[in-house]
Amino acid sequence: MTAPEAHEHHFTAPEAVRDVVIGMSDGLTVPFALAAGLSGAIAQTSIVITAGLAEIIAGAIAMGLGGYLAARSDAEHYASELTREYREVAVVPDKEAAEVVEVFSDYGVTPEESAAVIASFRKRPDDWVRFMMRFELGLEEPHPQRALRSAITIAASYVVGGAIPLSAYFATANVTVALHWSIGITLTALAIFGWIKGRFTGAPRWRSALQTLVVGGVAAAAAFQLAKLVSGR
Repeated sequence: MTAPEAHEHHFTAPEAVRDVVIGMSDGLTVPFALAAGLSGAIAQTSIVITAGLAEIIAGAIAMGLGGYLAARSDAEHYASELTREYREVAVVPDKEAAEVVEVFSDYGVTPEESAAVIASFRKRPDDWVRFMMRFELGLEEPHPQRALRSAITIAASYVVGGAIPLSAYFATANVTVALHWSIGITLTALAIFGWIKGRFTGAPRWRSALQTLVVGGVAAAAAFQLAKLVSGR
């Protein structure tokens, strides 16, 4: 009898999801707070829309730039550590060999059992360095286009997130009605976003939806109260 084939499903794009979460979370809360804060002081939805669109554009640029700089910093840090590891493998190989033994000891491998691996690493310095980067320093080589992809993903997610609460103001000229619709739409979007995030990360979907709704709702409420305070309502 043939054993059933096992299919393993592993999540392989944590960085992309992280960027989407960062962009969408801020996009759903900050433009909402601005529009909600203006709703109490301005009677025209056109002004709220104009201000909201300006904030979305500025926010997307700022968030995208922040993501780009963060990814570039990660790449520069990796390159610096890579150079250092190559130098140490060449200059102090015995010290690096002792660190390999220490890494393996965390998995219950004895120094004697590690000896064969170390002997092999001495013949293959590139593989040795990659091993140290991953298991000693916990660093993965970033994709060459990581910085640009991160910037685009975060900025695009911010625009999508910001358009959701602002969409209510396009549907009606009544600012109060638009605000109520915006609240409902934003809370619904937070729950749906959390559900989808749970689907991709493997977390329980209902828990992810509830967590995102609560955290995002609290953040939006806090930002709204601040906008209220600033506007003198």
